[in-house]
Amino acid sequence: MLRFALLVLLVANAGYLAWSQGWMATLGWTPEAQTEPYRLKQQVRPDVLSVVPTPPAAATPPPAASSTSATEPDEEILPETTVCLQSENMDEAQSKKLQQVLQQSDLPSTSWEMQSSTISGRWMVYLGKFPNETALEKRRAELRTRKIGYDRAGGSLEPGLSLGRFSSEDAATRELGQMLNQGVRGARVVQERAPQTLYALRLSHATAAQRSILQRLQPSMGGKALRACAS
Repeated sequence: MLRFALLVLLVANAGYLAWSQGWMATLGWTPEAQTEPYRLKQQVRPDVLSVVPTPPAAATPPPAASSTSATEPDEEILPETTVCLQSENMDEAQSKKLQQVLQQSDLPSTSWEMQSSTISGRWMVYLGKFPNETALEKRRAELRTRKIGYDRAGGSLEPGLSLGRFSSEDAATRELGQMLNQGVRGARVVQERAPQTLYALRLSHATAAQRSILQRLQPSMGGKALRACAS
């Protein structure tokens, strides 16, 4: 049985070899030739086929610039530098005259103010007036002998001597009593300065433009200088 199977396999292989090599063509048994005309015959409607070119790869767009880096930073706006200015003290008449000039100037009314301050009166224990320098020197020598201090009276009270200056009349009167007890004759209490109200122009935040206007207004300030405000 095995031999018969081997014989059949051998015959089959020999038959396939003869068929594939065309040796059995006389019997009409040949394989179809794999030639170019044969492949063309196998195509389905070759006339509608076309070659589609491959499109080039799309260029990658450059990354968009960051708006933060592309935009210049806003320029920092610094506040305008201002200074505080204040004039020297002036009396009421000078103050009123200057206010009229300021109201007619280009200075905003809110940029300046008149500040007032009250100065108390001053009283003096006084010796004088002496008729001449000889009489004045004689009283000086007397005061030195009694070891009593003195000073020049000054102003309209010359020639005279001050035995003390006080902020109230009562205080000056008490001192006069002590001088009299020490043997000083001819002394009396006089008012050296009356109480008064003084005024000063103040600009707390004067800009450069306002300082320029003030320069032009200097002749109207009666010689009162502007200085930086006291801290």
